[in-house]
Amino acid sequence: MKPRCIQPGNGTRMQYCLAMLALIWYVFKTTIPSNGFGNRFASMIIAGNWKMNLTRQEAVALTTAVIPAASDNLGIILFPPSILIDTVRDHLASGNGNGGEGIALGGQDSHAAVSGPHTGDIAAPMLREAGCTWVLLGHSERRADHGETSAMVAAKAVQAIAHDLAPMICVGESLNDRQSGRAGDVVEHQLRDSLTGVEPGACFAIAYEPIWAIGTGKTAGAGDIAQMHGHIRSVLTSINADHASVPILYGGSVKPGNAGDIFDQQHVDGALVGGASLDADQFLSIIRSARSRA
Repeated sequence: MKPRCIQPGNGTRMQYCLAMLALIWYVFKTTIPSNGFGNRFASMIIAGNWKMNLTRQEAVALTTAVIPAASDNLGIILFPPSILIDTVRDHLASGNGNGGEGIALGGQDSHAAVSGPHTGDIAAPMLREAGCTWVLLGHSERRADHGETSAMVAAKAVQAIAHDLAPMICVGESLNDRQSGRAGDVVEHQLRDSLTGVEPGACFAIAYEPIWAIGTGKTAGAGDIAQMHGHIRSVLTSINADHASVPILYGGSVKPGNAGDIFDQQHVDGALVGGASLDADQFLSIIRSARSRA
């Protein structure tokens, strides 16, 4: 007897079954490797942090626009609000055939515990089960709004890695830190403390986001970006030689107009894009700039 879903006249059930098969295939293929790309790390990574924005309909429209931009030499990560993860996941599953396999999905945060009485939080295994392969940790807005310390970020990172999520760990200095000449020391302390317990060979990335440049329209100068990314590379190498090749993304008001100059700097392996990732034209322009340099 044929399965009910493919009996004649049962088109709706057949569509459902095909959609579920596509979803299962998407979740399966994003387990190898853990970062969701077709290789350990793409030569450039562009990540869109949607923060607390977009309706379900807007998320579908934006995802639809981004899917064709995927390519083998460029990694794209989308970080939607947790309530939209399933929507974006399903749309990627149904549309990835049109755009390759270069789009990964991530959560904007995860808890250090696997489960428990943590109202409003989300656990790493929950994100992984939902189809995520990345998680954003230690963003300056989480550190400021929720009092997250680097020690908390480290605990979250260890838990994320244990559940096959690649953490993108954010570090960055305040305007006062920079003006007082302490930017390098502040970022180094954040790096070392946030990576406590992360084993050599673990899959993760770093996003440098000067706090004073987030959402302000200000961007660090090219020389400042190159210097800080070089400093981060040196610190990573000093922590463990295996961390020397970890991708370092820049995340401070990246726009189409400055993306090219940013990507031309040494040790810049991509961008964590905030506001501009909510606009398809701007985000695609930034992706094109990265692809031309990948």
